[in-house]
Amino acid sequence: MNKRLVSVLIFAFVVSAGASYILYRMISAQMSASAKVAGTPVLVATHNLEFGALIKDSDVKVAEWSGALPQGAMVKPEDAIGRGVMSPILAGEPVVESRVAPQGAGGGLASTIPQGMRAVAVRVNDIVGVAGFVLPGTHVDILIAGNPPGANTSQTGTQTKTLLQNVEVLSAGQNIQKDAEGKPVNVGVVNMLVTPEQAEILSLASNETRIQLVLRNPMDKDITKTPGTAIANLFRGSAPAPVPQAAAGGAPRRVAVAPKPLPLPPPAAAPKPPPPPPPLVVEMIHGAARSEVKFKAEDTDDKDKNKNSEGTQK
Repeated sequence: MNKRLVSVLIFAFVVSAGASYILYRMISAQMSASAKVAGTPVLVATHNLEFGALIKDSDVKVAEWSGALPQGAMVKPEDAIGRGVMSPILAGEPVVESRVAPQGAGGGLASTIPQGMRAVAVRVNDIVGVAGFVLPGTHVDILIAGNPPGANTSQTGTQTKTLLQNVEVLSAGQNIQKDAEGKPVNVGVVNMLVTPEQAEILSLASNETRIQLVLRNPMDKDITKTPGTAIANLFRGSAPAPVPQAAAGGAPRRVAVAPKPLPLPPPAAAPKPPPPPPPLVVEMIHGAARSEVKFKAEDTDDKDKNKNSEGTQK
């Protein structure tokens, strides 16, 4: 083999090895420098904190956070101890202001109620509570059934109507934890998250009417306008018939309906005129020449009339 070629190959190998070593040292130095950069101290959860739990000293710790801090992140343990959890916090996740209850609110169900909202208890059973599937975090519609004041129940019967829609369930019995598996729980009372005005309506409805809960998809936020229905409408088909209003004497007013007029017969067809009579043919002979003269029936009638008139004059 040519010695010159061997020398070139050895030189190229040495140069590539030197370049690789220099690149390795540069990358190692940069990684060491980034590892030495201290993170920002932040308060994180030592284990999973469930909804409604009261934060204790052993539930949080200060740790180094290398990335950007979330908005409202806490840095001191005393800022979080004694406050309720309004949204589940995972282990190692920063504790932020928006996910815990205000200072002094404590834990439990009361700490999970947002500002300006109320929790109202509703008595349920296996039927009203949708066989135990009305769980914390689910959304329901509330139906009422009863007899409206002043309504003529003999005409319509019991009426039902959708009272409230898309109402969140805070707790099922004394359980405020959301079950990821959605297993049914049979309880006697559920707590609803409503506004103060809705709390008044729901409290009156639970005392004066029968309540039925209707489970809905949590992602379905649409509010549907329904007219309600009554027992009488169940036997009239899909289109409910109007209910007659009571007259001043209390008896229903009867409105006389005029019968529809019978349709007129079609006009009779005009008779066709008789066909005209055939013309009269008179043959005339002049020596060896012969000719024919045709006379219409009208002409003959006119001649007869003239003759009759002349005879009358004479």
